[in-house]
Amino acid sequence: MSSRLCVVLVCLLGFASTAWADETAGPKTYVIGLDLSKSNPLVKDDGYAARAGARAAKDIVALPLRSRVMLRTFGAYDASANGLKVDQVISSHARPDAVAQGMASLIANVPKLVRDGKLKAQGTTNIVPFLDTMSQVVDCGASEVHVVLLTDGFEDSEYAKLSRHGGKLPPPDAPAYKGCEELLILGLGQGGGSPAATARLRKQWSAYAAGAGFRHFTGLYDW
Repeated sequence: MSSRLCVVLVCLLGFASTAWADETAGPKTYVIGLDLSKSNPLVKDDGYAARAGARAAKDIVALPLRSRVMLRTFGAYDASANGLKVDQVISSHARPDAVAQGMASLIANVPKLVRDGKLKAQGTTNIVPFLDTMSQVVDCGASEVHVVLLTDGFEDSEYAKLSRHGGKLPPPDAPAYKGCEELLILGLGQGGGSPAATARLRKQWSAYAAGAGFRHFTGLYDW
């Protein structure tokens, strides 16, 4: 996706406002997890990736001053395979509309980055381990924390193997996200081809989110 097209997309969807969010609001932490597993359409579908990036940008553009935006990739349980890490703090030098545009552009370009070999599509889907890792770097008592996962939700790790036909997530060992505001999954059930499978995944992840301590869970197949 060209930078010009990304700017057009951001403007059309109303992200490129220069107005600040409510400056009296406390800073938030907004974590974006990009699932690079081969089953996730994010790694191969340009149109889908652009829509996913635009959806994330709608939230980022409303973030207050001093909010932190963190983007990470996951898939295989291999730190060397997930080296893409972006951290930005909303400030007078990094305004929310600019940060939103940059994140939207990066997410929209994931399929191209995979095709060009700059990112690698991965063979497993370690969502639970990713959440375990990120729970160590966010503080739900210090700011309002939102975790957004761009994933089909089909966990495929040593913890669980969720498929269209079955599988079950283990309960969290502890409420590592106690007091965190929301776990949002964008693309839940994508590629499964079954509304029943999507509903089952939503039930599994809703229970997991509650056990982990999130106040809210939202799982969207589409939006």
